[in-house]
Amino acid sequence: MLGLSKASTKSAGAGSYSLEVPHSEENLLDQIESLYRERFADFVAVAASIVGERESAREAVQDAFASVVRSRRDFRGDAPLEAWTWRAVINAARKKKRRYFREVHARATAPSPNGTAPESGERSELATLVATLPERQRLVLFLRYYADLDYLRIAQILGVRTGTVSASLHAAHKTLRKALNEVVER
Repeated sequence: MLGLSKASTKSAGAGSYSLEVPHSEENLLDQIESLYRERFADFVAVAASIVGERESAREAVQDAFASVVRSRRDFRGDAPLEAWTWRAVINAARKKKRRYFREVHARATAPSPNGTAPESGERSELATLVATLPERQRLVLFLRYYADLDYLRIAQILGVRTGTVSASLHAAHKTLRKALNEVVER
């Protein structure tokens, strides 16, 4: 089993982990715990961008880390531990989103006692615009700016090429810029 050590390179993003010499399973568990403690807020921010609700995002991150700990023996070290963990967080958030929308839909179709449904809180215009982006663009945006990851790390996490990351980020910027300009002109 390959272990990972904390890397301090700026280009790899804050708190990145890189391949090194083989380590024990206990060391891998320590590295997972360290990653959890150092990047929890980043994981939650990205998961929230997928799920759309912060508490469900926190639950998704918890579920992802429980899964990572349970399946740590499956970690081959082909990619950095952080990329492997991000993939687990993204998958858990997607699963939580599907479950969350099923629950919300079930509640929305159920009649309310007084005949009116509660209105959801207003979101900022920027948050609303970001939420309308396609999922890949939203993910790239959050991984780049909230998690402070570089293009290579994002590509590893999403299983795409760095050019795709660049194109997705460019498309997100273009869409948001256009929408924000329209808001300003009103």
